Amino acid sequence: MKQTNILKQVFLISVVTAAFFLAGCGNETSGEKAGTAPKDIQQNQEKVMETVSPLSERSEYTLSLPGELRPYEQVSLYPKIKGFVREIYVDRGAAVKKGQLLALLEAPEVMQSSESDRAAQQKFREIYSYSRQSYDRLHRASQSQGAVAALELEKAWSKLKSDSAAYLAAKASAAATAQLSRYLRITAPFDGHIVERNISAGALVGENNQTALFVLAQRSKLRLQVAVPEKHSSSLAKDTRVMFTVNGLQDRNFSATLSRTSTTIQQDTRALIAEFDIDKPGQLQGGEYAQVKLKLRRPENTFWLPASSIVQAQSGTFVLALRDGRPIRLPVTTGNKRDLLTEVFGELSADEQYLKNGSEEL
Repeated sequence: MKQTNILKQVFLISVVTAAFFLAGCGNETSGEKAGTAPKDIQQNQEKVMETVSPLSERSEYTLSLPGELRPYEQVSLYPKIKGFVREIYVDRGAAVKKGQLLALLEAPEVMQSSESDRAAQQKFREIYSYSRQSYDRLHRASQSQGAVAALELEKAWSKLKSDSAAYLAAKASAAATAQLSRYLRITAPFDGHIVERNISAGALVGENNQTALFVLAQRSKLRLQVAVPEKHSSSLAKDTRVMFTVNGLQDRNFSATLSRTSTTIQQDTRALIAEFDIDKPGQLQGGEYAQVKLKLRRPENTFWLPASSIVQAQSGTFVLALRDGRPIRLPVTTGNKRDLLTEVFGELSADEQYLKNGSEEL
C-alpha cells in the first residue's frame, strides 16, 4: 500500500516538471519575437489595407427600357356646330386622303342664316354702290364755281362712309355664316386611316355631345416613345441608336435614330421622353409596346471602382480613401455595373488611392 502511494507521487512530480519545461520553451520562443504580430495577422492587415486607383473613362453602355409605338399624327374629329348626321362616307379601317369628305351634317337654321346674310350683303353692296356714284357726281359738279354747295358735298361723303361701313359689316357676317355652313362637311386633315367611327346616320352631334365622330391616324410613319430615367438622360446624344422588338414580331429586330426629346424632365415620371421616327414601319401597325435597347454614352469621363470598394450601410453609400495611412469616408452614388466594376459619382480623384475591400468597421 505504501509502495503504491510512492509511485503515484513520483508520477505527479514528473508530469508537473514536464509542464514547466514546455512552458519555459514556449516563453523563450515568444520572447525571441517580442513586439511582432503573428504572420497570419499581418497578412490579414495587408489584405484589408489593399488599395486601388479609380478607372476614369467615358463609357458606353446599353440600357433596356419599355417603349410604345404611336402613329406619327393622330387626331379626334369633333363637329364645330350642332347638327344631324346626314351621310357617312367612310368606316373603321378605311384609308383616306387629305381633304376627303368623311361625313356630311345638316343644320337647317345654319343654312337659312347663311342665305339671309348673303342677301343682306347684296343689299348693302347696292346701297354702297349708289352712295359712291352720288358722291362722285357731286364731286365732279363741285369743280364748277357755285354749282354745288359745300354742305351737300360733305353730306354725300358722310353717307358714302356710313354705307361703306355697313357693307363691310354685312360682308363679314355673310363670311362667318358661310364658314359655319362649311363646318357641316367633316373632312380629313391629312392622309391616314380611320381608327374609330363613333356615329351613325341621323345622330345629333355637337355642343353637349362631346363624342368624337372619327379618330384618324397616320400609319405611313410612326413614333417610338421611350421614357429615359433622369440619371441616364444626359447620356442621350443626337445620334443615339435604338434597337427594339415587339410582341407580335419577336423574330424581327427593328432600329431607329433619335429624332427629338421633350428637353425637360417630366415631373410625374422623373424621366425624359425620347422619340424615334420610323419612316417605313412595314409590318408595324402603331400602338404596340416595344422592348427597347438604347446605346448610351456618358457625356464625360466617370470613375469606376471594384464593387468590393463600395460600402452599402444604413448611414449611406460610401468608399474609403486612404489619406496619411488612414481610411477616410467619402459619400458616393452608384451608376452602371460592368463585370467586377461599378460606376461611382462623388468627390473622387484619379490621383487618390481607395481601399479595395471597404467596410463600415474601418
